[in-house]
Amino acid sequence: MNEADKLARQVADTLLQREGTGPAWGVSIDDTREGYALVRMTLRDDMLNGHRSAHGGMIFALADTAFAYACNSRNENTVAQHASISFLAPAQAGDVLIAEAREVSRSGRSGVYQVSVKTAAGAVIAEFTGLSRTIGGPVIN
Repeated sequence: MNEADKLARQVADTLLQREGTGPAWGVSIDDTREGYALVRMTLRDDMLNGHRSAHGGMIFALADTAFAYACNSRNENTVAQHASISFLAPAQAGDVLIAEAREVSRSGRSGVYQVSVKTAAGAVIAEFTGLSRTIGGPVIN
């Protein structure tokens, strides 16, 4: 693992420790590299909607978490300035959802990221696109 990827992991671990949401939802980090993150979460009953499938907000939140780790991977404070998601299939309680974020492009202080959310079995649940904005300063010193 090169130094840039070690830093990306350190940043992602720090962000996860600082947030209340990821730990509360059982989010775990499988992999991070510069411009990349792979995270997972097991769907619980309290994460379901009235149709007893994954609440869209939970799917969005998992994708947004992967997006955050990928776009902050260079240790520059970066936030979302726009995001959209397309829900493609339902997921059920007990399903392990995996969100894989990849940097598509960066220009100046803006970046575009694509996040695919799949089940552990490989079924595509959603596709998320995020636009980031670097706001300055390091995530960690």
